[in-house]
Amino acid sequence: MLITSMIIFGSIGVLRRQINLSSALIAFCRGIMGASFILLVVRGKLAKTGAKNFMKLSISGALLGINWLFLFEAYNFTSVPAATLFCYVNPAIVIILSSILLHEKLTFKKFLCLALSLTGMILISGILDSLPCLSDTKGILCALASALLYALVVIMNKFISGVEIYTKTIIQLIFSAVVLVPYLIFTGEFTAGEWNFTTLTALIIAGLVNTGFAYVLYFASIENLNAHTVALFSYIDPVTALILSALFLGESLTFSGLAGAGLILISPIICGE
Repeated sequence: MLITSMIIFGSIGVLRRQINLSSALIAFCRGIMGASFILLVVRGKLAKTGAKNFMKLSISGALLGINWLFLFEAYNFTSVPAATLFCYVNPAIVIILSSILLHEKLTFKKFLCLALSLTGMILISGILDSLPCLSDTKGILCALASALLYALVVIMNKFISGVEIYTKTIIQLIFSAVVLVPYLIFTGEFTAGEWNFTTLTALIIAGLVNTGFAYVLYFASIENLNAHTVALFSYIDPVTALILSALFLGESLTFSGLAGAGLILISPIICGE
């Protein structure tokens, strides 16, 4: 389930380039459509969460929405390879935070796998060949902010227990949209953008498939995996993103990039999780 969700998530960079709307509006629509899709699946039936879990879910959902905002901005201001390098330092953040907050042991094997994954990310990004993204401070900061927020979502979900998976996902997706409403109203972005067939189609796919379906798989999988494993396998997401960007956006994927992808895919196998 985790691998499938990561492959689906990896297509979001290509979809973002087809949607002529603001990043905040895309994130808002993604949350609303994703939650609506899952509500239809469960026929509107939600399980009880309890006050403490509801508060945790609302906060993690809000972080998820802001994470999307920064992620889409990163893709908007940089190339997919450059954005990917900086966005996906989040597994390293997850491993460090989980060792501190969740007391998960950081073994030498996991440290080695992390090093291989980060090396693969450097190779696949092409940053050693040229440094075009370093001049784009805004894109880099957005990507790093997205990485930190994503890591916090993973960690927070480890503190949420006893909540039915569909209920958990729906609440988080709703709050991922709610948190963006004040910003959208203030900036007037609810009515901004270019609506056409391509935009609408890509937006619907992003909301129903990349969000509703993928997040059910994702949250269900991380319930049964430790944070280190989730962090390592999440590198499948950027590998997919970079391959799709090369195929559909014409962004180059060099030999070093292919070698990096190999390191990223091999690292969780070596870890033996």
